[in-house]
Amino acid sequence: MRQTIKGGEFIIRETPYTDIFIPEEFDEEARMIRQTCLDFLDAEVLNKLDRIDAQEEGLMTNLLDKAGELGMLGVSIPEEYGGFGKNFNTSMLVTDAVGGGYSFAVALSAHTGIGTLPILYYGNEAQKAKYIPKLTTGEWKAAYCLTEPNSGSDANSGRTSAKFNAEGTHYLINGQKMWITNGGFADIFIVFAKIDDDKNLSAFIVERDFGGITMNPEEHKMGIKGSSTRQVFFNDCPVPIENLLSDRENGFKIAVNILNIGRIKLGAATIGSSRAVLTQSIKYANERIQFNLPISKFGAIRYKLAEMATRLFAMESAAYRAGQNIDDAYDALIGGGMDEAKAKLKSVEQFAIECAIIKVWCSEMLDYVVDEGVQIYGGMGYSAEAPMERAYRDSRINRIFEGTNEVNRLLVVDMLLKRAMKGELDLMGPAQAVAGELMSIPDFGAEGETLFAAEKKIVANLKKAGLLVAGAAVQKLMMSLSKEQEILMNIADVIGYVYVAESVLLRAEKLYHAKGEEASALTTDMARIYLYSAVDKINIAAKEALYSFGEGDELNMMLAGLRRFTKAQPFNVKDARQRVARKLIEENKYCF
Repeated sequence: MRQTIKGGEFIIRETPYTDIFIPEEFDEEARMIRQTCLDFLDAEVLNKLDRIDAQEEGLMTNLLDKAGELGMLGVSIPEEYGGFGKNFNTSMLVTDAVGGGYSFAVALSAHTGIGTLPILYYGNEAQKAKYIPKLTTGEWKAAYCLTEPNSGSDANSGRTSAKFNAEGTHYLINGQKMWITNGGFADIFIVFAKIDDDKNLSAFIVERDFGGITMNPEEHKMGIKGSSTRQVFFNDCPVPIENLLSDRENGFKIAVNILNIGRIKLGAATIGSSRAVLTQSIKYANERIQFNLPISKFGAIRYKLAEMATRLFAMESAAYRAGQNIDDAYDALIGGGMDEAKAKLKSVEQFAIECAIIKVWCSEMLDYVVDEGVQIYGGMGYSAEAPMERAYRDSRINRIFEGTNEVNRLLVVDMLLKRAMKGELDLMGPAQAVAGELMSIPDFGAEGETLFAAEKKIVANLKKAGLLVAGAAVQKLMMSLSKEQEILMNIADVIGYVYVAESVLLRAEKLYHAKGEEASALTTDMARIYLYSAVDKINIAAKEALYSFGEGDELNMMLAGLRRFTKAQPFNVKDARQRVARKLIEENKYCF
């Protein structure tokens, strides 16, 4: 039985490996659903990429129709509305599987996520009965209209308005939305607007056939060219009063909560993209001959393949750990008598910190993987005739989608501190304990003989490094800390690397106990590679933060503490990468 953990609590609490879920534990049914998605990409999508990018008339909607027939649009939709009713982590697995589908993946994710979930989670019974079954089959396609020319990250500043008509039967919506994914073919729009002089947004379910909707031509984009992206204009668009979604002025809350789901799902999609790119890179490295040898024989190429695999393996570990945490929280809320839709939202909201971390670290992992993929392909990597060019361009949007990575880094720290102030997380107690530890004699005791004992001590110390920096920043800067974005992003980097490093180590430990030392040797190698890299990155981020506000003897004491908390025994990372690379090359694919 897994012990429940609060969102963000990982930074102050040790998690045993028995309490996490790892991808290897998906049951046969989930694996079959995943395989159905992969087979669909092979049969229907990957052989049509040029046609998709050219936005061939009707092609994307036809693909979504076919995906709907297979049930791919309704994996997490309750059975009463025509879906499969699977848990959150299974829906993550589907997003992962479809993630290698380039622009198709974007269209499907927008439809099933931000297009459908606001109605499923916030709609009344009549709204859900009317819309969800048709969205589940794909008969109706969905889009989400939040962003405006002058309101991007600051979503609540949107100017789109809604006013009652003279008869009081309809809202008349007026305004402009931009960067609307699926805008060109959507039947249903989730539209955010302010009613009269309200301070906060409200949300509406708007059908294209209501009228008063016009669009600009398709946007010309750097990547995801096959994804329909339009500006949408509402000109006295009449929306029946019964199509107000949830309560008046609840739109901003809807947007925030749906974006939490979107963030972790985006992370899952980038995992699928990375896996596809890495496998292509391995195959090319085995085929490309230089100096009478496949380039996979060369150490520089092996470094790239192993590092790509390590980062991917680490992000799989973090994403599915968080996905299971969300499922466990949902089960606990349902057990306490909460309504299903509310429990879904509350469980994701509980792990909003982890969702933001996964969005940032996964999107940056994909950028690394596609960049090295281009490099492995060499000149062909830069050619539109080979697959890396499209993958490279398509990846870049993910650091902007679902809130920029900068905004998400700021949110990680902001949410942690707010939960501490509310008494939901005891951050100050552990932070003060760490500050007190700086005055004590370092512990030079044995690290233990058990496998992973040394690595666990490193993770525990890295958490102390995070608490040291965050606690000192709060104490020194107090209310002005919220304005120090560079320091906040430094702290977020420490927290994020701690979470991912701990996740991959726990996965490796669980595999060790399931398979034995020899069978899990390479996954242990990858966990150690990632951990030892994270130590240095945390050290740099923490030092930058301390240099920004510390001074004199106090700074020197904190730096001494940081050196203590970011200390690790020597580890031959080169040989570990070589072992990982040899396995990848032998299998001719990402095989972990």
